[in-house]
Amino acid sequence: MSVELNHTIIWCHDNKASSAFLADLLGLPPPRPFAHFMVVDLANHVSLDFMEKDGPVSTQHYAFLVGEAEFDAAFDRIKALDLDYWADPARTRPGEINRHDGGRGVYFPDPDGHLLEIITRPYGG
Repeated sequence: MSVELNHTIIWCHDNKASSAFLADLLGLPPPRPFAHFMVVDLANHVSLDFMEKDGPVSTQHYAFLVGEAEFDAAFDRIKALDLDYWADPARTRPGEINRHDGGRGVYFPDPDGHLLEIITRPYGG
């Protein structure tokens, strides 16, 4: 038996804006509606289902493995949007990227404060 992650729900205040932010930043197809969700489909058949919530949103961390060209394009978008970014999840190295495991990685916030990360190599590899 194989087990795969199929989808996860990302809580947000505005599912259209939050899902579009991620899709645009990562260069993915536009989000698609499904019931009360806005869905971002990833290349490995996992979807991120954005669901609106009233009140505070508990922030989470989401990491995306991308190719070198995708990293460059996304990092250019991060800088063009004038987003804060860090080399580490504790946010002690602002304005830097990391080079763990021979790759590149960077952390940045989404509109709801989730800490997003793009990496070009899996950690520990």
